[in-house]
Amino acid sequence: MSTASASKRPARTPKTNALGLEKNDYKGRPSTLCKGCGHDSISQRIISAVWELGLDQTQVIKMSGIGCSSKTPAYFLGHSHGFNSVHGRMPSVTTGAMAVNRTLHAVGVSGDGDTASIGVGQFKHAMRRNLPMVYIVENNGVYGLTKGQFSATADKGQVLKYAGTNPYMPLDVCIEALAANATFVARSFAGDAKQLEALLKAAIAHKGLAVLDVISPCVTFNNHDASTKSYAYGKEHEVQLHELNFVPSFEQIEIDEYDDETEVQLHDGSWLVLKKLGEEYDPTDKILAYRTLEDARNQQKLLTGIFYIEPETPNFVETLHMTSTPLARLSQAQTRPGREALQGIMAEL
Repeated sequence: MSTASASKRPARTPKTNALGLEKNDYKGRPSTLCKGCGHDSISQRIISAVWELGLDQTQVIKMSGIGCSSKTPAYFLGHSHGFNSVHGRMPSVTTGAMAVNRTLHAVGVSGDGDTASIGVGQFKHAMRRNLPMVYIVENNGVYGLTKGQFSATADKGQVLKYAGTNPYMPLDVCIEALAANATFVARSFAGDAKQLEALLKAAIAHKGLAVLDVISPCVTFNNHDASTKSYAYGKEHEVQLHELNFVPSFEQIEIDEYDDETEVQLHDGSWLVLKKLGEEYDPTDKILAYRTLEDARNQQKLLTGIFYIEPETPNFVETLHMTSTPLARLSQAQTRPGREALQGIMAEL
């Protein structure tokens, strides 16, 4: 084809969603995380899911706590309001936001330290309230932002260069969510783009609190060759760092579609076993969910998919019988009792 004929070819029309927006319109700022971090993959999947669903970014709030994971709201949905809370306190701040404006879509991003360690109490009580939000736990088993200490989800026996050997059993985010009566519990892997995006869409569509535990390997600090949450550094493949704050660059790991079970080779040569829940699995059976998660942990397999869903339990908004008009949009006269009303209350006391 000649240069002249090629120049006459009409420009490709960008693909848009129901709001007439391109996917690039849903991006945020450039990431400052380590190259190859699984968190960046999750941010991309959030962008794709929200864009395809055609959500209005101005009606989405991005909530987070403290940690590498909690930096990520800056990297997606650039036209949505974001809020970094105190470490581990993201659920209570989100509760306040949803109490005053029930029409918002809340996307909370946390980490295994922010949720499973300092924030575990708030995490559990958010389950009890069935707060209408998507609660994403970017789970890598370490405190990456503070140079690689063990988190509560770190594997027992995991060895880190600067933290020694972890002597404690890990806390399973999904089992904790089930025990707290969460109405949507799922797990995925940051490298499985297709499944993660589908689970995000399902979580957004859920009317209550949707917990999505995403195994998101830390390329820098989680270096045990048998870890289920890492791009491990085994003894023979360990990257010698001259300075602790030096971060090597890796390519993000992505996997092809698979039917039942697959193995994923990590950057150091170690392997991670992924297994999907079968079509015969009943996600409405809570006892089956417990048993399935425990069996998977004993077999050292990382199960992915929706473990449990229960759509009938009233959510936080329904339980409190909130007005159809968000509290934030009510006038002062509607929200502030007059003198006669206050005198009536005092008389009753």
